[in-house]
Amino acid sequence: MSWDDDSFAGFGERHPGPRATRWQIAGRAAGYVGLVVGVIALLVAAVMLPGVLGLGSNPAGSVSTQAHVPRVALPPMAATAEPEDAAEADAPSEGTVDGLTGPPAVSGSETGPIDRDWTARTAEATGIPQRALAAYAQAHGVVAREDAECGVDWATIAAIGAIESNHGRHGGASLDDRGRALPEIIGRALDGNGVATITDTDGGRLDGDTTWDRAVGPMQFIPSTWARWASDADGDGVADPHQIDDAAETTARYLCASGSMRSLEGWRAAIFSYNRDGDYVDAVARVANEYAAAVG
Repeated sequence: MSWDDDSFAGFGERHPGPRATRWQIAGRAAGYVGLVVGVIALLVAAVMLPGVLGLGSNPAGSVSTQAHVPRVALPPMAATAEPEDAAEADAPSEGTVDGLTGPPAVSGSETGPIDRDWTARTAEATGIPQRALAAYAQAHGVVAREDAECGVDWATIAAIGAIESNHGRHGGASLDDRGRALPEIIGRALDGNGVATITDTDGGRLDGDTTWDRAVGPMQFIPSTWARWASDADGDGVADPHQIDDAAETTARYLCASGSMRSLEGWRAAIFSYNRDGDYVDAVARVANEYAAAVG
């Protein structure tokens, strides 16, 4: 069979055929018009449908019935008495959480420890361990004073902590009195096998792996991200991703870097920057809403 065969006329020189009638020409024109109208309709639907379904406000096209976190109040600070002398002023504060010593001390901030009664009530209502809750609330207070326009709140930070590590309890770990997760929580190697490919950036200092990076600590920071955003929230001179106060405050500041979280779109964009997955954003929204509702 050659390229001149009628069966392959479209690939080679066209063969002359019978002249089309006016009715055939009109029919073809109508077909073309219909095709154009159909394409335009599809384009309009592509533009309008995200707004109808709520996709426009949900990164990665995810649809959520609880897309935004209700505004939660700034946790109350514990009242502090004036120290009688300089020695007392320099002494470490007593714990504000039952069974713990040393509340989250905030380096370079006027924010004091979180009110003990609020922490106890909220922990009971939400099921969040008191030590982790104190860190989330402290981060809320610090960032509210640093960046009033951001709008990040403790319920959002707590929801991330719940999803990332069950508030520092993943794999049998727990937070000690100083807020450090023991044993350390180390994620899987980011070796490209079903996960991102990130070669080692810190010589294994934070994650113990000199070949690949791994997410670390109760808020699961990648070492390279931690190197840029790390905070020393407990004032011990070390920014430690395995320590809940440092990790929670770093989370809050990282979220605020994406812009204001006071709108639905802004809130979702901030969470999406933390983990670029629409389902993750929805999960954080659901858990944060549950926490906010639990405290009324």
